[in-house]
Parts: sequence; C-alpha cells; structure tokens
Amino acid sequence: MTGLSPSGDIKPLLDDESQRPRVITPFPSPKLTDLSMFQGEHKESSYWGTYRPQVYFGVRARTPKSLVAGLMWLVMKDGKPVMRHFCENSNDLKSFGWKEHNGRDFGRQELFEQDMVLETSFVKSEEGSLGYGGDWSIRINVQNMLNDDEVKRSTHLFFYLADEGCNGVNLGKDVLRLKESSVLASGSRQDVGNWQMHLKSQNHLETHYCGFKTPDIVNLSGLVQQNLTAQEEKSGLLQLSDSSEDSSNIYVFQISTTNQSTIDIAFVSGIKEETSNMENRIMSLTGLPLSSLLEEKHIAFNAKFNECFNLSDKLDPEILVVGKAAIGNMLGGIGYFYGQSKIHFPKSPLAKSEDDFLLYWPAELYTAVPSRPRFPRGFLWDEGFHQLLIWRWDVHITLEIVGNWLDLMNIDGWIPREQVLGAEALSKIPKQYVVQFPSNGNPPTLLLVIRDLINGIRTEKFNEADRDKILSFLDRAFVRLDAWFKWFNTSQIGKEKGSYYWHGRDNITNRELNPQSLSSGLDDYPRASHPNEDERHVDLRCWMYLAADCMNSIQEFMGKNDILVTEDYSSIAKLLSDFTLLNQMHYDKDHGAYLDFGNHTEEVRLVWKEVIHEDGHLSRELVRETYGKPELRLVPHIGYVSFFPFMFRIIPADSSILDKQLDLISNGNIVWSDYGLLSLAKTSSLYMKYNSEHQAPYWRGAIWMNMNYMILSSLHHYSTVDGPYNSKARTIYEELRSNLIRNVVRNYDQTGIIWEHYDQTKGTGEGARVFTGWSALILLIMSEEYPLF
Repeated sequence: MTGLSPSGDIKPLLDDESQRPRVITPFPSPKLTDLSMFQGEHKESSYWGTYRPQVYFGVRARTPKSLVAGLMWLVMKDGKPVMRHFCENSNDLKSFGWKEHNGRDFGRQELFEQDMVLETSFVKSEEGSLGYGGDWSIRINVQNMLNDDEVKRSTHLFFYLADEGCNGVNLGKDVLRLKESSVLASGSRQDVGNWQMHLKSQNHLETHYCGFKTPDIVNLSGLVQQNLTAQEEKSGLLQLSDSSEDSSNIYVFQISTTNQSTIDIAFVSGIKEETSNMENRIMSLTGLPLSSLLEEKHIAFNAKFNECFNLSDKLDPEILVVGKAAIGNMLGGIGYFYGQSKIHFPKSPLAKSEDDFLLYWPAELYTAVPSRPRFPRGFLWDEGFHQLLIWRWDVHITLEIVGNWLDLMNIDGWIPREQVLGAEALSKIPKQYVVQFPSNGNPPTLLLVIRDLINGIRTEKFNEADRDKILSFLDRAFVRLDAWFKWFNTSQIGKEKGSYYWHGRDNITNRELNPQSLSSGLDDYPRASHPNEDERHVDLRCWMYLAADCMNSIQEFMGKNDILVTEDYSSIAKLLSDFTLLNQMHYDKDHGAYLDFGNHTEEVRLVWKEVIHEDGHLSRELVRETYGKPELRLVPHIGYVSFFPFMFRIIPADSSILDKQLDLISNGNIVWSDYGLLSLAKTSSLYMKYNSEHQAPYWRGAIWMNMNYMILSSLHHYSTVDGPYNSKARTIYEELRSNLIRNVVRNYDQTGIIWEHYDQTKGTGEGARVFTGWSALILLIMSEEYPLF
C-alpha cells in the first residue's frame, strides 16, 4: 500500500519489514530508556513510588502488572455514603495536594474533607531491605474536625492491596483482632520475592475486610460499596463482610476510628524463611523510627528547595508555601502508565466507524501529568513546560521522562500528543479524545527543555557526572529529534516558503463558531474562520524556529556535523528568524501585531435552528451560519498567538515593532489585567464567546500561566539587553511578575489550590483543580528562572 506524504512524495503505508502499518511501527533506533544511566541502581531505586496520580493516594511499581496499594474513605453526601477513591474535579473535597514531594522516595499530602483532615505520607527505605526496590511505608494521620461537644462519628478508611497480575494475595491471620501490630496480607511475586504488608497503630481501631478476584481495579470502589450495602441490609452495620472470594488478588481493609489516629502501614519484601531481623525491619518503618525518618526527609526537602530556587531571602513565608506546593504537586503527580494508544486508521474510505483505529505497540510511560483530577495522563506539549521546572530539581528525572516520550515515536517521527495508557487512564477521559490522529502534532516543547540543558552545560550549572549523562542522552536522542523535526517540516508545512499551519481543523463543521485547533494546544483560540491549506499560523512558525535553532545548537554542541541528518538546520533557523520575511507574512501595521493568515470572515454566527435528523425527529440546535464571504487575509484576533515572535525573541531589541509589542502587552483595553495577561484581547469579536452550545470559552480571555511565563521570560530578556526599550520592558516585567505571584498566592490562600487558569476580570481560579501542570511555573516566576534562547 502507498499514499501521498504531506510533501507530495509517494510514501508506503506499510513498513516493508513487518508488513504492519507504518503508523504503528516503532522508530528503528535504540531506545533512550535502555541507556545505562536508567538501569541498575537507578532503576531499582525508582521502582516503587506514588505513581498513581489519578487516585487520592496510591502506590505502585514501575512494571506493567504491579502490586498496587491505595486508600479510599467514606463520606456522607445527601444522606448517602459515597466512596472517595479517584480524584474528582469538584469542590466536595475542599482541597488536596502534596505539600512536599522529592520525586523519589518521600512525599507528604494533605486532604481537607468536610469534617476531617487526612495526611498521607510515603517514604522508602533501603536500610535492611532485601527485596527489589526496597521497603516502604505509608503513614495516615486522621484528624477529626468536629467540635468536642458534638457527637463523635466514625471515620471509615479503606486501605487496599491489589495484584494486577492476578497473583493470589494471602490474608493475614489476625486482621480482625489488631492490637499494636499485625500482618494484613502477604504474597509472592517474581519481581520482589516474598512480601508482607504490616499495620501498626497505637490508637484503637476496628477492622474488617473483603477479598475479590478480579483484574478490574477501576471499579473497586463500586465493589466495596456493594459489599457494604449488602452487609448494612443484613446487620444494620456499615462494615465489610469479613469474607473473600477464592484466590483473591485484591484485599480491602476497612479501618474505622472515632479518634485522632495515626496508622502506619509497612511493606517489606525479599523475605527469606531464615530471616531473623523481620521485627527490626517492621519497627524501622513504623512508630517513632518512621516519625524520625519522615522528619529527616522533610528537612532535606526544605534544604533542597532553598538550594534549587533560592527564595528564602526574597519572598514572604506565604509565598514560599505556594512555591513548595507547586514543586511538591508537580513531582507527586508523576505517574507510571502502561498500555496501547488508539491511532486513527480508516478501515474504509466510504464510511466512518468507531473501529477506525489501530493499536499502537504496548508501551510504558513515566511522565508528569497536568492535573490529577482532570487530566491524569500524559500530554506532549504540557510535558515540556513541566520539565522546565523539574530539571532544576532533579535532572535525572527530566532525562528519563523526556526519554520515555521520545521512545513513543513511530517510524515516521510522529509522537501521539495525548497518551491514554491503561484502564485507569482510560476511565478518566471522554471517549471522543481517546483516538489519536497521526496527521496532528503538538508544540515541540521538549526542545525548550533540551535547549535549557545545553545552556546549563555551557554556563556550568551541572557537575561533571550530570554533564556526562546529559551528553550521553543527547547523543542517542539526536536521531529521534531529527526525525521529529522532519515530521513537522513535512506534515505541517504551508504553501509559502517559511510558512506552517496546524493540521487537524474541521473544515466542514457547522457546529463550531471557529473550528478548533487542538493540535496547537490552544484549542479554541480564534484562527481563520474557514480552514484550508492557505493558512499560516504564526505560533507554529515560531515553534519551528525554536526547533530548528535548537537542533542546530545540538548539532554544533555535540559535533554532529559529520553524520547524516535530514535537514539543514542552520539555514532553516536563519530563514525562520528572518525578521523581514516574518513581517511580510504575519505583521499587521494597523494593529501593530502579529496575526495568523487564512481564509477568513468576521461575519460568522451561531444561530438557533430546527434540525431534521435521519430518523425524522426535529431538534432545536445551535448551528454556525456564515453571512460574509471569506477571503485570504490576516486574521484580526490579538492574543497569545500574536506574541510568539516576542516570546521567541525574533524581534530585534532596537526595532520600533518591539515598542509596539510592549504597548500591546501593557494596554489595559487589550490583554493586560491586574492578574496576568489575557489569552485573547477584549477587542476581539470572539472574546469570551462560546464556540458551540456546549463549548465554553477556554483560550478566549482566561489567564494561562504557561503563556504568561513565556512572555514574562522575554520581558526579562529585553529588559537586560542593550536597546532603547529595555527600561520600558523592565517596568512591565516587574508589574506583570508581581501581578501573577500575588494572584496565584491569593487564590491559594483562599482555596488551597493552584488552578488551571484564572478569570480575566476577577482573577479567580477556574477550570481544573490542582493543575500543577504548567501553572506550577509560578515557582520559576518567583525565582526568576527563565529559559535562554
């Protein structure tokens, strides 16, 4: 089979060697995650972790069929018991999040319930451990918030263990008669050998249990509630049945208390029959030794925070709390996923089908996530922003995560932009977003990180060992980065030399006011009203400049000039930084702004109409109507896209256009506010307009941290270089930075949450809760750490 490539060349749809479609054929080069730096001691030390960001608290190993632990608890809602398990994006739970996390072996989280506070801590210990990955412990502190004169109510916690490989789990002998210490469960696995889970508490606890044999962990809370309901109908008591199915691979332990309680749960593995120090191992992971270990990790976290971000002398204590929550939640949100992506692949040219997809190869992904309750999965363009923060904390984590993403590249150099791997990830995403389209890209933000690392080596920010690891990584990554660039430079190229446009916009829709550009990452940001191949997107042109310039830097820095590469990066970077050509293609003198180009009319509306469906029934729906004839022109919408040449510092420091950009940024009638820069100008015809009946405005006014960070970064740059406008840039920089910090801290003080975006008129947090994610870039704004170009 053959097809036309985006460049017009004949391209086989099947990989000759395997006769499988190219779109699901892995890129043929050694995997980055196979590098020695990610093996041996490193691999074992990072084996266990809080790698389940989608649940309120969970532990797993970085292996496809892991032993999994988690915590649930009961709350009353409308007079009925409801189980908390998977993170929800609602205000039922006042707030939750990691106050501290080091990304490796320690984290402390607080969850504020209506009438109690839960504190969950996780810590690993290699001392005395014999099993692969070491021993680890969980501490659960329960603080009842009811007043003393109120009736005490029981708190019902449900701690569970599940073997994803369906290996049998053995129930402990004394789980119903817990005193100070008891074995909850035990078992044996190939990876860690014989293991035991112990519970220890000085408080009075009532315990019950139930066991299930099922591979389905996603619906575990439902199974537990069914068990509770059945028991309540029998006995009138809200307690588990104290029974289990044969060969259960999941055990759930109900732990009930009415007091302020501290519960320690310790996992030990590699147990030998002749082991005589078992009691010592358990004691070192519970009680006072655990308290000492957690305090030691807490002190180390604070010391490293000060070392990495140097904020202690700069900012007020309440600001530092937000900074620590930003990095803690970012690191605590790192997850491990395993599964197969669904890739769009039409089975027939005549009709669409729900089965028009192929499965990618089975793959694992170690990655940060944007938001635990709303987006607990990997997003390609988000990850570059995540790593701008993470590498400053732990460059080894960054290298491994970037390597995981680049290993997902197919033979054509394409990486699926959204990773939905495994049943738990699949359970948290609307069906329409699961299938990935191989024609669609996502901004190559990973190159922002790679450029940062190269500049970090040049400025001697790394010790010799870390420097060597980065160089080794780049040496192997280069061929994949080269293929990735080529994919963009062929599949997203425009008609004019030096032009690009995001593919994937719907050119036949009659339901969207302005067809979305999901691949750009800016979703409903206004583009040309009538998508076609004449479009030119200024943001993608600038991303391509960054990519070409970064690749050229790697090539020069690594001495890669003697190997075969597919592109002349120096020439491409020179073309895309050509200021005259950029202005010819995208600059509008009347607005003093950079704009997209395409087939556009402003005369488009959503109107209510009666629609006749195929089955004959009528419905009243919002339908797009065009009243004016579209024409090829610059698209008159000022917003984040307009500032990409400014963000990527293509504008010369002495250009009068820079002065006009500074005027646009600081104009309170356009994008400036007391809380940050708006995503779309107040003067735009689509400012805060719904895109369809059910698509609320998203990038049409709201304040987003990633774009504010990029603009702030360039304000800082232009304030430090020689030129007639550096003083003006400095003034705007200082005010914008102050506005962003003040608003995020104010919202955090009020809600305990860092938000996805912030309201354009009031500055209140909106969208996904616990979005730490790129909103955590507020920490780099506090510390004034910006990427270099």
